[in-house]
Amino acid sequence: MSDTPTAAPEPTAGPEPKVLFSDLPLRPEILKAVQQLGFEACTPIQAKTLPYALQGIDVIGKAQTGTGKTAAFLIAVINDLLSREIEHERYQGEPRALVIAPTRELAMQIARDAAALTRHAGLNICLLIGGVDYERQRHVLQSRVVDIVVATPGRLLDFVSNREIYLDRVEIMVIDEADRMLDMGFIPQVKQIIRRTPKKDYRQTLLFSATFTQDVLNLASQWTVDPVTVEIEPEHVATETVNQKVYIVDAENKYKLLLNVLKQSHVESTIIFANRRDTTRDLHENLRRDGINCGMLSGEVAQAKRTRTLEDLREGKIQVLVATDVAGRGIHIDGISHVINYTLPEDPEDYVHRIGRTGRAGASGTSISFACEDDAFLLPAIEELLGRKLDCERPPESLTHDFR
Repeated sequence: MSDTPTAAPEPTAGPEPKVLFSDLPLRPEILKAVQQLGFEACTPIQAKTLPYALQGIDVIGKAQTGTGKTAAFLIAVINDLLSREIEHERYQGEPRALVIAPTRELAMQIARDAAALTRHAGLNICLLIGGVDYERQRHVLQSRVVDIVVATPGRLLDFVSNREIYLDRVEIMVIDEADRMLDMGFIPQVKQIIRRTPKKDYRQTLLFSATFTQDVLNLASQWTVDPVTVEIEPEHVATETVNQKVYIVDAENKYKLLLNVLKQSHVESTIIFANRRDTTRDLHENLRRDGINCGMLSGEVAQAKRTRTLEDLREGKIQVLVATDVAGRGIHIDGISHVINYTLPEDPEDYVHRIGRTGRAGASGTSISFACEDDAFLLPAIEELLGRKLDCERPPESLTHDFR
């Protein structure tokens, strides 16, 4: 078999007709869950990948978070497990499907989505991530036969090394955010994991990445067989439902501008992104000192506290979250009205991921980026990725009157 990716057919001119989930050959258990979640029509990534993935064809998908790609691969996984007859006796620690994600928060979100989509399927899901008690996860794994394992690479390898989990029965494997795996240095671990699964001819592989670098494509060719390639361009994600603003501000005035923005009545629920852990920590402390009810998400925060903070944001117990990019990739919470880039990201892709935290589920949102003398030079690369210029302006006087 050839390993050269096959592109999905080019769309014809004019608007593409919506693909309804009811149009797809889905098992009734999945269709019922999808309908109960309020989804009727597929997003573009779902419409383009599911017709192939549901046939057992390998897929390489280029898509950002916020496009519906998680549901796309989970629906394919669940449908496959429900449709395929089990030919051997099941044992504990032998999952039929494996989803690998680079960050704990993203893995947790995938597991939550999987639980929602399997509510009528009778499938068992196990989440394996670092920062959580190993013995507790071990107990879950050994208490029942597990169908789907969602994991970060390091913790999964711990269970593999300790012979608590065996991957030789995996029928379908998903590698999410492959580019972020590369950035974070996880590819050697992912390669170890994949070597424990059946050969690529005997499993289905779905790989998703926000970018198609040559490194990503090389890995995809090693891990897939005759894959179909689907691309959803980032500008379609970033601009449809998010009103993007860039405020030119002096570095010494950024914090006061941030406070004034947060105190506006229409700013309901906000995520503030910063590039460094120490900046995130300082912002969190200063905002709390100034009476802002906020939480913090970064790599230095213990996993249990990170989980609790996300739940507090989801439930409205806090209105403001300060986060770094590594933590921010897994934040999938509807109802975020604003995203503020306190510092512009050094990687343009992170800009798209950040602003994708708002404007979700068909709602509109606002992103506000602060550009000062220290980081304004990063704007051209972001604009090149978006395919358009961003409007840069001085903040309105109502947000600057306290600067004096």
